[in-house]
Amino acid sequence: MLEIRDLHVKFDVRSREAVAGVSLTIQDGEILGLVGESGSGKSVTAMSVAGLLPRRQCDYSGQVLLDGVDLLHAPRAELRKVQGKDIGVVFQEPQSCMDPLMKIGSQVEEVLCLHTHMDRAERRKLALEALAAVELPDPEAVYEKYPHQLSGGMCQRAMIAAAIVARPKLLLLDEPTTALDVTIQAQILELLKKLNRETGMSMLFISHNLAVVRKLCARVAVMQRGVLVEEGDTDQVFLHPREDYTKRLIAAIPTRNRKEGPQ
Repeated sequence: MLEIRDLHVKFDVRSREAVAGVSLTIQDGEILGLVGESGSGKSVTAMSVAGLLPRRQCDYSGQVLLDGVDLLHAPRAELRKVQGKDIGVVFQEPQSCMDPLMKIGSQVEEVLCLHTHMDRAERRKLALEALAAVELPDPEAVYEKYPHQLSGGMCQRAMIAAAIVARPKLLLLDEPTTALDVTIQAQILELLKKLNRETGMSMLFISHNLAVVRKLCARVAVMQRGVLVEEGDTDQVFLHPREDYTKRLIAAIPTRNRKEGPQ
């Protein structure tokens, strides 16, 4: 479904490549975890898939194929046809990513305005269904609210609703639970499992936390300094890591006796 072939990305202001020859595949209905510390290149990889690279500020090569169509070198007009419709994106801090002056309902409907010819009533119906699908209480009330009127967890659910309303083939999730407390984080992970199970939507889940990835993803890829250093079934990588870097990531997982430190 998604195939990344020998992806290289180098920003003009940096001396080394942000992504240095990454190759990855995500199958239909699969949830792949991409982990690594800050600056490892995982978010730049996701930006490349989503068509969000600032092309004038970087050199890039390779291929990003969605159902055989290369997105990395596609014209902007072609990318706009894919963004939101075939690829949904959920960012880390929804309250800073959502428009504070737009009601939640309008933001959920935005992709439908761009990619369909539905009338207002049809868009509203699908938006309410999406808000209900992410288990927001009283979707009709949430539809009329502004982002600042929602909690962090509710706002993240609303952002997921906006990303899935058009039923994309692929959902990119860039650290979607990092800013949430542990209880809400667990709820969001269960929600993503449910969406994957019920819709068959493929997902690329980006995180620095292997423990979170283990709860959600069947397969995981580990990045360090722009390079893919390890890949395999999540339990296999977690229990029998080959690379010292992966072992250090696992050792950093907080336990009852060791709280999580600054990232």
